[in-house]
Amino acid sequence: MYASLPQDIMIEDAEKPATISREVLFYSVLAIVGLVNVLVFVVAKLFTEEQTDFKSWFYGFVTALNLFFVTVINFLGVFNSGERFDYSNLGILIYGSIGLIVLWSLGWPVYALSRKFLGKQSV
Repeated sequence: MYASLPQDIMIEDAEKPATISREVLFYSVLAIVGLVNVLVFVVAKLFTEEQTDFKSWFYGFVTALNLFFVTVINFLGVFNSGERFDYSNLGILIYGSIGLIVLWSLGWPVYALSRKFLGKQSV
């Protein structure tokens, strides 16, 4: 993806477009994605084997974040390609991945509250 991007990547299509160099974008994305994925190992070390509910939820949350990152990177690649492509159709994917992050974020508090008020069910 990096090689196909122009030197200056347009982020916003406006009268005065916002641009960023591809090196800055590359290292920024690398740092953000790396930091988010390192949190998986941090959470695995901090929480014990008995706390698998939170760890499972967190792994799903990181997966949703990675889906968002991939979607945005692909959108920037399509947006900055010289081809005639209707990139406005990709908006549903970006908003869908944001919606997935929001729903997954709300899932843990709802689950934790339901466990608190309903109690643990015996197996």
